[in-house]
Amino acid sequence: MAKKRIAILTGGGDAPGLNAVIHAFVRACLNTMDYELIGYKFGYRGLYNNDYMKLDRQTTSGILHKGGTILFNSNKDNLFNFTVEENGVNVKKDVSDVAVENMKKEGVEVLVVLGGDGTLTSARDFARKGVKVIGVPKTIDNDLASTEVTFGFDTAVNIVTENLGRLHTTAESHHRIMIVEAMGRSAGWIALHAGIAGSADVILIPEIEYSIDNIVKKVDERKARGKEFTIIVVTEGAVEKGGSASIGKIVEDSADSIRFGGVAAKIAHQLENHPGVTNEVRYCTLGHIQRGGDTSPADRLLSSRYGVKAAELIKEENFGNMVSLQDGKMNYVSLEDVVGGAKITGETAKGGDKVVDPNGELVQTAKKLGISFGDE
Repeated sequence: MAKKRIAILTGGGDAPGLNAVIHAFVRACLNTMDYELIGYKFGYRGLYNNDYMKLDRQTTSGILHKGGTILFNSNKDNLFNFTVEENGVNVKKDVSDVAVENMKKEGVEVLVVLGGDGTLTSARDFARKGVKVIGVPKTIDNDLASTEVTFGFDTAVNIVTENLGRLHTTAESHHRIMIVEAMGRSAGWIALHAGIAGSADVILIPEIEYSIDNIVKKVDERKARGKEFTIIVVTEGAVEKGGSASIGKIVEDSADSIRFGGVAAKIAHQLENHPGVTNEVRYCTLGHIQRGGDTSPADRLLSSRYGVKAAELIKEENFGNMVSLQDGKMNYVSLEDVVGGAKITGETAKGGDKVVDPNGELVQTAKKLGISFGDE
């Protein structure tokens, strides 16, 4: 009789640490349980197409430090609302039963899902259909309220911090205002951490509305002290007072259809045309650079803990749950409690999102360092 199987997939966007989770999970399973392991390619699409690869020590060797995922990603394949062609016309259908049958055919007894809100919502829905599911939270934005820290966040902060340092030298050389746009959607964690660590002069985050006049006030304050340049880091979902977040585009067939983008360019244009600004203004959108390259040591360690805990939950038969970091220790919470919150509209963060407290310690630390948030 064929050996029982565990399957794993990575959905949504890529994040540094996905490979480290896979690396740790495979080894923990092989060392503690009698299962074969497979990985579905391109998230839920691979589950629908029954497209998978074998996972063992050999196929996962040397991936601990690598960003991305050997299983590839897709953020457009919700099998409960999947696009299929019928009579030459694309229609949306629930094809989740096809996925369930594929798992039965391949002897898959447990499905492990690495992803964010959309991916984990489908994981919960598969659990409701009787599939034994374990979830692992994934986002570089660190905005999931159900866990203290997500892997990929530290790597993203390191990358933004490094680039802020590089831009300091060119800004100082030319007496420019340099604006760096960071990821984060409607949560300012990346910009806040990197802004403090990278010695930014202004940090603009979605949780604190800014005004251009207050940014100019900070530029003038620096000039009065002989500092002719200014470094600004802004979260992609930051909001001007009386305005709304800058939307780059809408991707209708994605679980996260809103794509923020353009706020750095917008602020640069406003500063260039402000009567009180004489500096040249330049902006830089880091975009997917924040997701790429090698995974930081801290994220490798955190990812390994997530992967091992997922294996432990399987051995304990604690299905229908998501691995969660709580009070510094690995624990778990029910998938029913961590997904399905209200979506982000582009103006405010809602539902189960974890956002920066404007009155919290980190913001107050930054302000006492002399960093402006454009609010005063």
